[in-house]
Amino acid sequence: MIRNFINFVLSCVLLAVVCGYRPVVIVHGLFDGPKQFVKLGTFISETHPGTNVTTVDLYDNMASLKPLWQQVEGFRKAVLPIMESATDGIHFICFSQGGLVCRGLLATLPKHNVHSLIFLSSPLAGQYGETSYLKKVFPKDIKSGVYRLCYNCWGQKISICNFWNDPHQRVKYLKSNTYLALLNGESKTPNITEWRERFLGIKKLVLIGGPDDGVITPWQSSLFGFYDSNETVVEMRKQRWYQMDVFGLKTLDSRGDVVQCVVPGVGHVFWHSNITVYKECIEKWLT
Repeated sequence: MIRNFINFVLSCVLLAVVCGYRPVVIVHGLFDGPKQFVKLGTFISETHPGTNVTTVDLYDNMASLKPLWQQVEGFRKAVLPIMESATDGIHFICFSQGGLVCRGLLATLPKHNVHSLIFLSSPLAGQYGETSYLKKVFPKDIKSGVYRLCYNCWGQKISICNFWNDPHQRVKYLKSNTYLALLNGESKTPNITEWRERFLGIKKLVLIGGPDDGVITPWQSSLFGFYDSNETVVEMRKQRWYQMDVFGLKTLDSRGDVVQCVVPGVGHVFWHSNITVYKECIEKWLT
């Protein structure tokens, strides 16, 4: 029995080396932590035996409300050793709010070796909608009033406010937001050129989302789409920062390195445990 187990482990390690499986780092979202990603880790291990899968155990549960730049600093310290030991690079799978953390990581790492950057139902262009998550933090406010809490120095100390994007309060958003507006190049920052170069350093960008998500609002934010002032969704390629290629998304797309995977019928908390999502949208990018 023990000999068989040892042989199995050695076979898995050998297979990982032969097939070139890179380490996978998973960054969790709002109000969750590593335990929610056990099934995803199992999917990866079954299809890519021997892969080193790490779900970073930081800012779990209520601690995920900490400001995103603070989270980026903590996650960077945890991820750097994994990067440094992976000579052929790593893959990122970033779920929900974790996608925004990963964007901050890429922007601020002096050098990275991220191969596939997989955003799993993440509010990449912002959030504007009433969801169960929002009600946990702002139970008495409907979406039209949340900007009053978010668009000031105190509100920006809450992670949700770092990507709350009210299309009817554009001026206040650009003036007050200290995270997403900077990453998207909507507000001026002297770092945008360096951030753009680091973003372009990835080999493949995978955007995953769907119309039945129920939390990311609009759901197309997971594909870099967002509302205009009439709450009409403007898709990624018609966004100003895409057309101006502010942070490199257009260049990445023109290289053929942006993949969009839309899957209907998946609720927000089930993306990382859905085998169809894994098979259709994730597995092929983890080699």
